[in-house]
Amino acid sequence: MKKAILTLKIISTMMLISWKLYSQNETVTIGNKVWMTKNLDVDKFRNGDPIPQVRSSSEWEKAKANKQPAWCYYEYDSDNGTEYGKLYNWYAVKDARGLAPEGYHIPSEDEWDALKTYLGEGVADKLKSDFDWSNIYGRSCNGTNESGFSGLSGGYCWENGIFGMRSSEGRWWSSTASIGGLAEAFSLTCASFGWETSSKQFYMYSVRCLKDY
Repeated sequence: MKKAILTLKIISTMMLISWKLYSQNETVTIGNKVWMTKNLDVDKFRNGDPIPQVRSSSEWEKAKANKQPAWCYYEYDSDNGTEYGKLYNWYAVKDARGLAPEGYHIPSEDEWDALKTYLGEGVADKLKSDFDWSNIYGRSCNGTNESGFSGLSGGYCWENGIFGMRSSEGRWWSSTASIGGLAEAFSLTCASFGWETSSKQFYMYSVRCLKDY
């Protein structure tokens, strides 16, 4: 019995340390808002419950059919998680157990809009990282990262569990639902200025967190 209690205490302590370390991740202040400078990379909800990982297109289809919170690595390859973090569906974003670490939240559509408005002209270049971006012809389209946001071209997973646009697009969920089973997301591409896109909630995008205020 004592051994079981000790094991539970160790597990609980490790979970708290993990969340504390992540909550102390690098941040940048843009306007009067504090953003994390890396994509979310957690596999547990704030309460410690595991978020199911999908490792194949069949598992992706199952999560879609059940409207189940899930995450994956781009092309199911953990090597992609080192730089780009994890991709999440919107069911994970809105789960009541909390996807964002303590003290942070997933930005709403209005908060993404406020970021765009504050940065003004050339917002995409100011948000995009100054490395790793290239268009379909292989030509560099890096940003200046003037804002410090360090937006990465992490791609996404969409219809039928197909991955795409790694190196030329990044998409991040908002917490805002839309009509018809859709939700709002923010996109950076080689060509765009930074725009919102209404997406199916079973798509899997990156997530950035914004500090509570």
